[in-house]
Amino acid sequence: MKITLEPDRCVGAGHCVLSAPQVFDQDEADGVVLLLDPEPAEALVDAVHEAADLCPAQAILVADADADADADADAADTRPAA
Repeated sequence: MKITLEPDRCVGAGHCVLSAPQVFDQDEADGVVLLLDPEPAEALVDAVHEAADLCPAQAILVADADADADADADAADTRPAA
C-alpha cells in the first residue's frame, strides 16, 4: 500500500485520525493531516481505506501494492507478439 497526502487540500475534519490513529495524526497548529506510518501493517489496510473514503477534501490517496505491481508488470511487458 502506498499512501500519498495532499496537505494543501486538507480541511482538518479529523476523520482520518478517528479511522486510523496508528497511521494518521493532525498538526496541532492547523489541524492538517500528518502521516505517521507510510507503510502500515496489513491489518490496517481497511482502516486506511476508510480514512481516505471519509476524507471530505480527498486529501488522502491510497494505492494498493497489488495494483502497483500489476501496473508495473503491464508496463514492463511491451514486447511485440511473436
